[in-house]
Amino acid sequence: LHCGGLRIFITTLFAAVVLFAILLAYVTGYQFIHTEQHHLSFGLYGAFLSLHLLLQSLFAFLEHRQMRGPSRPQHLRRTVALCIAAYQEDPDYLRKCLRSIRRISFPGLKVVLVVDGNRQEDAYMMDIFQEVMGGVEQTGCVVWKGNYHSDGDGGGGKGSLHAEEAARVARVVRSSRYSCIIQEWGGKREVMYTAFKALGDTVDYIQVCDSDTVLDPACTIEMLKVLEEDPEVGGVGGDVQVRILPILVIFMSPSTTEKFSSNFGYKTKFTARSQCQTETPTQYLRWLNQQTRWSKSYFREWLYNALWFHKHSLWMTYESVVTGIFPFFLVATVIHLFYPGRLWNILLFLLTVQLVGMVKATYACFLRGRLVMIFMSLYSLLYMSSLLPAKIFALFTINKAGWGTSGRKKIVVNLIGAVPVTMWAAILLGGVVYTIYCEVQEPFSETEKALLIAGTILYACYWLILLVLYLAIVAKRCNKREEQYHLSYAEA
Repeated sequence: LHCGGLRIFITTLFAAVVLFAILLAYVTGYQFIHTEQHHLSFGLYGAFLSLHLLLQSLFAFLEHRQMRGPSRPQHLRRTVALCIAAYQEDPDYLRKCLRSIRRISFPGLKVVLVVDGNRQEDAYMMDIFQEVMGGVEQTGCVVWKGNYHSDGDGGGGKGSLHAEEAARVARVVRSSRYSCIIQEWGGKREVMYTAFKALGDTVDYIQVCDSDTVLDPACTIEMLKVLEEDPEVGGVGGDVQVRILPILVIFMSPSTTEKFSSNFGYKTKFTARSQCQTETPTQYLRWLNQQTRWSKSYFREWLYNALWFHKHSLWMTYESVVTGIFPFFLVATVIHLFYPGRLWNILLFLLTVQLVGMVKATYACFLRGRLVMIFMSLYSLLYMSSLLPAKIFALFTINKAGWGTSGRKKIVVNLIGAVPVTMWAAILLGGVVYTIYCEVQEPFSETEKALLIAGTILYACYWLILLVLYLAIVAKRCNKREEQYHLSYAEA
């Protein structure tokens, strides 16, 4: 107890020091060097960001080097259940997901599909499940009027009939290798709760994924290797490719709650050997809604996980503090650069955003050995223009629950995602208009003209190079869809 209290104190003190140091560096604006008219400068806050980027790059390199090393073979005698969350999924995506699961190289893998919604139009997902997983004889299926927290008639799920239904769901899940539960809509957490509750302690590990995810055949065994190597590790995340959703394995205890493994003192790890590919919306507004939903989850988990920083390394505490406050510093920085009335400030902002993006993208090319990673530099612009306002909006609407994006069977465009982006664009446009007004009042100096011309040419060259690379690398592959995927994924 004494050691635990000491670790809590040290971790809390460390987090406070990191937060205070960043605030101090930003607020004071101390500069080490600068030009005569402050067109360019490098200060304490910039030094911190540079050091942060350097450390991230170093750890990424060490992780990739370790990943490329030989994997130690292990004899695993564990039981695993794979739980799939589904909500109005595109039939083609669901089939690909289930086919990839059938090909997972882990003997005796139990599969549980939980459908969020029990209306007639949701029944097609059960039909697809039976079709792919071996027919009615090989699968156990239940259409549940309610869920674990509702009886389906507006009640709280405390009656004897509801208890019988819950027991029937548990029996089907535990007795069938492949089971599908269609239940009353309750959101993604309710879906996961159903799978965990029904399984109970009948398996050693639970792996979860969404119904649009195509899993690599070795994903389960690779995550289990990490869990078995270290008894203190209770959760493992995998590498997501092409599109953006995680695979996760959660250590199960007799009592499963959404507090997960941190509550029991277990560590979590990441392994790039466990891979998957998953769908992301191709429509801009649906993508924004998805990012907003994920940001809400991030901030909720951030606030909760702050209670458990002491159970992890100090690096995790540092990363959590930095990533948690970084969006607010960015908003303040952008407004500060757009409203002093200097055109050079706006151009400098654009150049800095793309410079950081290019540095990260170039390093990614080095790590992966693939030139196509250079397009990752576009993420910085996408972050500043869309993800940043979406994150702030998510924080202010954090209590609004839901899936955030519509189901993929029938695409419904939700315009709410455009609200923060529109407001952000209006703020930036206001800064541009104000800057133009201020600049026309007084002619540019020769130094200012030279900097503006050089900066504009440099910025234009970046986009020209990216366009050439796009035509040379990406455009040629547009008509060769299968080449975008590893063979194991393409077969799914």
